[in-house]
Amino acid sequence: MWVRDRLDGLWCDEDFAGWYPRDGRPGISPAQLATVCVLQFLLGLSDRQAAEAVRCRIDFKYAMAMELDDPGFHHSVLADFRERLALDDRADRLLDLALARLKEAGLVRERTTQRTDSTHVLAAVRDLTRLELVTEAVRAVLEEVARTASHGEDPGLGPGGVLAQADRAAVAAPPVLVDQAGQQAGDDACRLLEHLHRHAPAYRPGPQAEALRRILVQNYYRDTAGRLRWRTAADGGLPPSSAAIVSPYDTTARYVRHGHIISWKGFAAHVTETCASDSVNVITDVATTSAATNDGQALPGIHTRLARRELLPAEHLVDGGYTSLVHLERAAREHQVTVSGPLPGNPTRQHRRSEGFDRDDFHIDFDRRQVTCPRGQVSQGWHGPYPTSSPTAAPLIVARFTKSQCQPCPDRPRCTTSREGARNVGFPPRELRDLQVHVRTEQQTPEWKARYAVRSGIEGTINEFAHGHGMRRCRYRG
Repeated sequence: MWVRDRLDGLWCDEDFAGWYPRDGRPGISPAQLATVCVLQFLLGLSDRQAAEAVRCRIDFKYAMAMELDDPGFHHSVLADFRERLALDDRADRLLDLALARLKEAGLVRERTTQRTDSTHVLAAVRDLTRLELVTEAVRAVLEEVARTASHGEDPGLGPGGVLAQADRAAVAAPPVLVDQAGQQAGDDACRLLEHLHRHAPAYRPGPQAEALRRILVQNYYRDTAGRLRWRTAADGGLPPSSAAIVSPYDTTARYVRHGHIISWKGFAAHVTETCASDSVNVITDVATTSAATNDGQALPGIHTRLARRELLPAEHLVDGGYTSLVHLERAAREHQVTVSGPLPGNPTRQHRRSEGFDRDDFHIDFDRRQVTCPRGQVSQGWHGPYPTSSPTAAPLIVARFTKSQCQPCPDRPRCTTSREGARNVGFPPRELRDLQVHVRTEQQTPEWKARYAVRSGIEGTINEFAHGHGMRRCRYRG
């Protein structure tokens, strides 16, 4: 009622002009369908129940500005609308329009405080072992062939042949000797792909055949004699979890383990909301990424979308998974956003054990390109900055001390355990180093801790999404 009274709805029909063809008879108002989808989602209604609510409930009619005697629409219309909504970035576009209207009403504004957190999302697939993955991929290809192949031109791929190969795949799934069964499953899969290639005029390989090909590459290799071999960590090498396919039906889902507490196959969802003390909290961005994507890698995309919506915060509160020197500096330089969150700690062994000289005990002189150790020795080498393999890690400058400096030092056992007997000190370039010192110093103050405590409120929003609206599980494959 508040939205209808003050905003005249979140959307109008003109916002959906690009979704529909210009010819044909007039259809049902897409702005009304979008509103129904929101109410359906919030109330947990099926399509039939939502269509019945539109026909009978006065609050639904009021929200959509419908006449009381409006007969509504058939429930199948909602499925068609959701298919259109899932194309391209249309859902994001609807959020843009809704936020623009909320901004006009004064419920959300730019350059306030916002906070972000992420949660795991389970893919709509079964958990499979590697052997089950290969045999299920074979079955998926056979079912795809049964649906699409021209059997009149290819007797080998007729219904009888498909069922016979599917039965063999099912029998091969649960044997005790996994390596032997995996070898047999790989040979069967390769013969199937070769057979499909030979009969290309009768069958054009589809997405399931491509998924099987990728699964074979990730789980098998050919030895020097050209024989297919089952990959293990010792010989052929297994792909990293960021690339390994976990289901033939959703090739974008990934397996991830966070510490010893949680592991899942699927994706990650990032939610951003305002948290200013003088206004209501409004969700300003929702993003889904690969589960193998570091949280910090999602931060630039969040800022880009908020900039497009003209809703960039002045301060962005995040947890330690999003913070890195690179992203703190980039957010301040490109968007004038202060990212507040605990920086990763000093990784040196001395700092972790609280003994000896860690990196912060060395004095760095960027002008002279020298580093002075706590015993007064001056480094003899200055190299870098070197790029790092992680996209969230800062480049490193390495200052080197010589053996003649370190070996006579009485504190050498507390300073370095290097086989060469000399200490190397790594640190980021000057701009990032100054930012690192400033942020770590500020984070020790009571004012910063009180300001950062507001970030924990995003946990309630994540909990509402996960347990109130089923965000923890994908509704669709892909």
